Amino acid sequence: MAFWPRSQAKSPAGIADIRARYDALFARFGAPPAAMDFTPGQLGPIPGEWVGPTDVSRLMLYFHGGGFVAGSPQTHRPLVGKLVEASGVGAFSVQYRLAPECFFPAAVRDGIDAYRALLAKGVPAGAIVLAGDEAGGGLAFGVALAVRNAGLTRGGDPSGLGVLLFLPPRHSLRKTTPSATYASPAYAPFNGFPPVMVHAGAHEVLRDDASKLGDRAAEARVSVSVEIYDGMGHLFQTDGTRNEAKVSLSRLAQFVRARSAL
Repeated sequence: MAFWPRSQAKSPAGIADIRARYDALFARFGAPPAAMDFTPGQLGPIPGEWVGPTDVSRLMLYFHGGGFVAGSPQTHRPLVGKLVEASGVGAFSVQYRLAPECFFPAAVRDGIDAYRALLAKGVPAGAIVLAGDEAGGGLAFGVALAVRNAGLTRGGDPSGLGVLLFLPPRHSLRKTTPSATYASPAYAPFNGFPPVMVHAGAHEVLRDDASKLGDRAAEARVSVSVEIYDGMGHLFQTDGTRNEAKVSLSRLAQFVRARSAL
């Protein structure tokens, strides 16, 4: 798909405040693993950052959180770095376009373009794992739907580190209905979907939506694992002192290794 030029549209009132609140949240992620390499790069027309091993025979395509209005590969280095460190599988953290400068479905198009670029590099579809946190988890599912619908094989394995959305997506959807399948994958048919793993804290704002997504996948007889961690809140995996965070990262890493192995 063609790359859309970034719009020069002005942000709506309040977007600066929303981004400032997200920046404060991201600052609490802590530091990335000291020995982890982060290298700017591109997949086709899509910018981003290579994290960890540069061997692209198996890879995570990672989508950062931030409500579709904030965040970047740089803000999520601690989270992506920990997942790469635990799994031993490298990642490309996608710098997809944000709202309100670019509206839905710009981020989904960026994701599928990055995925197509990996295929063009000769990366086997079965060695690619789609992963994301918060809004990026929803984007990973949206891209997986696009992969399935375009017949690009069963390569993408969405692995949400958080729930689908943290803030209402009004800044990104514009006039698109929130129940559109690529915007809210829980409304999509899951037939023929690849294996799925979703982790969420019991205190997540949209914990029930994570469970609903798992139910929909199970109804379609898709291999799915939804794990809800008691007492945990939003993106608890960033707190390396908690045993629950260590267990979650270990389980996610195991899934990534298993699903990216040929």
